[in-house]
Amino acid sequence: MTGPSPAPAGRPGPLDPVAPRYGGGSLADVLPSALAVLGVPGAVDLLGLGPRLAGVRRIAVLLVDGLGWYQIPTAAPYAPTLARLAATVGAPLTSGFPSTTPTSLVSMGTGVASGAHGVLGFKVRVPDTDRVLSHIEWAGDPEPLRWQPVPTQYQRARAAGVAVTVVSRPEYGGSGLTLAANRGGDYRGASDVDGLAGQMLTALAAGAGPALVSGYHPDLDRHGHLAGVDSAPWRLAAADVDRLLARLVGGLPPDAALLVTADHGQLNVPQAHRVDFDIDARLRAGVRVIAGEPRVRYLHVEPGAVADVLAAWSAVLGDAARVLTREEAVATGWFGPVPEEHLGRIGDVVVVCRDTYAVVATRSEKPMESRLVAYHGADTAAEMTIPLLVVRG
Repeated sequence: MTGPSPAPAGRPGPLDPVAPRYGGGSLADVLPSALAVLGVPGAVDLLGLGPRLAGVRRIAVLLVDGLGWYQIPTAAPYAPTLARLAATVGAPLTSGFPSTTPTSLVSMGTGVASGAHGVLGFKVRVPDTDRVLSHIEWAGDPEPLRWQPVPTQYQRARAAGVAVTVVSRPEYGGSGLTLAANRGGDYRGASDVDGLAGQMLTALAAGAGPALVSGYHPDLDRHGHLAGVDSAPWRLAAADVDRLLARLVGGLPPDAALLVTADHGQLNVPQAHRVDFDIDARLRAGVRVIAGEPRVRYLHVEPGAVADVLAAWSAVLGDAARVLTREEAVATGWFGPVPEEHLGRIGDVVVVCRDTYAVVATRSEKPMESRLVAYHGADTAAEMTIPLLVVRG
């Protein structure tokens, strides 16, 4: 396995911090821009897609989980279609923050930053409880429409007469995360690359009016987590992504376009760079609930313990992380504006790992979570920078 790919010319290094570019350069801006192209009233083309997509009446948006902009050069030998598209019709966007799947899926679906929609991490504490909600295991509690109150871009498109289809894995249908991110679309299950391509193209070609089709492919991210970026399983997954792209590009109707993006990139984290919350008493002292994920930790502390927790974590982690109060973290702009009702989902103390460091919790969390090879969530360029590929039929 290799380290992060070198920075493209003129871009930040892969481990440099990158701020989310909400309002004109982020994942949250993709669907509002697509809706503007389709003529949905009030939609704003924040990404300037209109000149390239004049006359387009059908748009497919494919999100490839884990396909960071900085991972494309690593994937290129196994994904020539991807490499060609990135070089000819591709440009970088940023994810929101944290750079993690649940947050990004809801940011794309709603068109707003994470603070506004409230899905503020992989795992967050349910305010006024000691319960930690894992958004990928979320069924119906908390109630999805109350936990994530922002209407989706799919609902907005449907209300304007656009046919809306969401294609993803069958097992994700009806989950809390799907309702939070994708409500308003007709949901169709697809278990593999061929099924995903077929369902997306079928939905794109159906009917005579405007159409929006959203597709999600999880396998590249999964193999990165389990085996590492540039591992043999990851390379095979990159080849599958390439096959998916080739089929979608080849099947586009003449009045259609394909937008390809991602939710985040990934970094391999060496064992020597893993700090274990559960075996260091200095880190546990004063912490009531630990949430977030290994690259971004939310610490909910005992009353009056914020200063002590800040000092202890800063001393233990040193240059491996930034350790901030909730107020300091919100002031950075990472989350965009955060309404009062969502503030309690962010830790009293926020820990954002630098370089290739991570804070694992071998006893407090499922053992597998500490055994992964690649992680994401923080604000390095390798995690935050994602592609936007724009292809016309």
